[in-house]
Amino acid sequence: MTSSFKSVLIANRGEIACRVIRTCRRLGIRTVAVYSEADATAQHVRLADIAYPIGGPRPADSYLRGDAIIEVALRSGAQAIHPGYGFLSENADFADAVERAGLVFIGPSADSMRRMGSKAGAKELMSARGVPVVPGYTGEDQDAALLAREAGRIGFPLMIKAAHGGGGKGMRIVRSAAEFGANLESCQREARNAFGRERVLLERYIEQPRHIEFQVFGDRHGNIVHLNERECSAQRRYQKVLEETPSPFVTPELRARMGEAAVEAARALDYVNAGTVEFIVGPAGDFYFMEINTRLQVEHPVTEMVLGLDLVELQLRVAAGEELPASLIRNKSIPANGHAIELRLYAEDPDQGFLPGSGRLDKLRLPAASEHVRIDAGAVEGDTVTIFYDPMIAKLIVWDSTREAALVRMREALAACDIVGPKSNVEFLERLVRHPAIVEGRIDTGYLDRHLDEFVGVADSDEPAALFAAATAWLLHEETEIPQLARVSGDPHSPWAQADGWRLGHPGRRIVALSGRGERVEISAHGSHGSYLLEHGEQRCKVVHAALRDGWLGADFDGITRRWRVSIDNDRVSVHDGMHRHAYLHAPAFAYAADTTTSGDRLVAPMPGRVVVVKASAGDEVAAGQELLVMEAMKMELSLKAPRAGHIESVQAVAGDFVEADAVLVRLIQP
Repeated sequence: MTSSFKSVLIANRGEIACRVIRTCRRLGIRTVAVYSEADATAQHVRLADIAYPIGGPRPADSYLRGDAIIEVALRSGAQAIHPGYGFLSENADFADAVERAGLVFIGPSADSMRRMGSKAGAKELMSARGVPVVPGYTGEDQDAALLAREAGRIGFPLMIKAAHGGGGKGMRIVRSAAEFGANLESCQREARNAFGRERVLLERYIEQPRHIEFQVFGDRHGNIVHLNERECSAQRRYQKVLEETPSPFVTPELRARMGEAAVEAARALDYVNAGTVEFIVGPAGDFYFMEINTRLQVEHPVTEMVLGLDLVELQLRVAAGEELPASLIRNKSIPANGHAIELRLYAEDPDQGFLPGSGRLDKLRLPAASEHVRIDAGAVEGDTVTIFYDPMIAKLIVWDSTREAALVRMREALAACDIVGPKSNVEFLERLVRHPAIVEGRIDTGYLDRHLDEFVGVADSDEPAALFAAATAWLLHEETEIPQLARVSGDPHSPWAQADGWRLGHPGRRIVALSGRGERVEISAHGSHGSYLLEHGEQRCKVVHAALRDGWLGADFDGITRRWRVSIDNDRVSVHDGMHRHAYLHAPAFAYAADTTTSGDRLVAPMPGRVVVVKASAGDEVAAGQELLVMEAMKMELSLKAPRAGHIESVQAVAGDFVEADAVLVRLIQP
């Protein structure tokens, strides 16, 4: 590398920090990491050559402290700062401060950020350059009455968007004038908390659109190219769920027109380094400029997989003053090789409204990396997903020669995932990649929100077979585990060291109790050592030739040979038949069952977080489902509602309070 960079500071955390560190290491560049109190043992800290603490766990106390980051860069001898994505990556004031300190900001200029980083300014720019834009309001006057009038002029449905936002935060769809005021207030509050600025813009909402973005790159020699498109139409509440390239919707002619528009926007700004031009595309192929992200995107690996590029290396070379590769300049782009798909593995509970999770990753098994599978992760087994940041665990990226083959690769990659600790969205993702809307390439940005019941709370098929497979796996595990424990005990010949259910004069019978999805199930088992007769209610299953080897269960179930991927951890047993996963907890065969009836007289915090709004007081009469508080956790707003109608006895939190999970926030007077 001809770069003069000897040392680079990464002003970020998680998988993007790890990603940049690995590229720098390959290029022989020394890396400096920064970290908050919550990240003292995080993977990016362990990977970097040297790491410095910069403050408390909240982003405002650490990763958003530009002055502290620059001070570390100067103290450590770093010559450049890579901002990653999120936090300060699109902060023009930070980019200016980096340059004033005599350091190189690995990204576009502050001027480009100011003109493109603001959604409002970017829309005005695109309109001036002749690129189609959605009708809307981008003015600086943020008077609520004016915004309401502009909303009436634009027409409904419309979207309210944080002007300086990203990542799906600070966005609301409003379908009538009556809904506008409350949505505006909520959007501004979320924008203020997430980005420090509450300015919003309004734009007409295009029904059933696709989200297609173009990666652009410019250098300091006046060269600007695009690196083809990525489709990001699979979204939930504006958060991208699945990204792929090339788009199954885009034709060569449409790709050429959209690519030219993306390059024209960058050329108008003499754009340098990586950027992403995002478009809304209608069902007929009409496209409208949406926004420009002046940074690398989370989904950039799919572009790398089909083009054979390292975009982080390209960023470093451009920032060091090098020209873009001649092949890119000559062709203005690169033909894609094959198809790549990315999914984001999160600690969240899809069955509980995608409630973000936190906690220790007691087990984290991800598929092995290969030419077809890439893992970008910022966590390993034993790490903790904290409440302070985005709960992404890893990104799964697959590649193959065709889209159909890539989807198969992704299904196999997901099947190899196993997470014990906080709940994850693995099952949701498995349903997603098999859904006809994805397989047929016809999903739009609102499909998941309109049809969420097709993806969550769905009982997977073949439940009886899964139960019998889990019971068989547990029996085999128990028959192996108990003798092993006996051999290292003080009485290796004890009769209690047998797990075959033997009885004098008659066949033994064991009860395998499993619980899943809140329901306890008992399976009666006769037999041992791979041959069993299993019974559950009226259902019976004869199992023979059962063996558990290297995480796989093979057996003959009622005359049909089947193979299951199996994972057993303490009392947890999960089985996967290649299509569906089922996880159970093994319970004592005979146990006291406590009354699980819960009171409707309390409102508790569903997870740790900060109370941002309190809308009720002691003595108030409330209706069932009425919003009483709003919490913020993991960059999300959570609306907490009354469990029933009644009168409030007490409110035990005020705005600004940090509360733990299950803390009682509101008590209702008992009827």
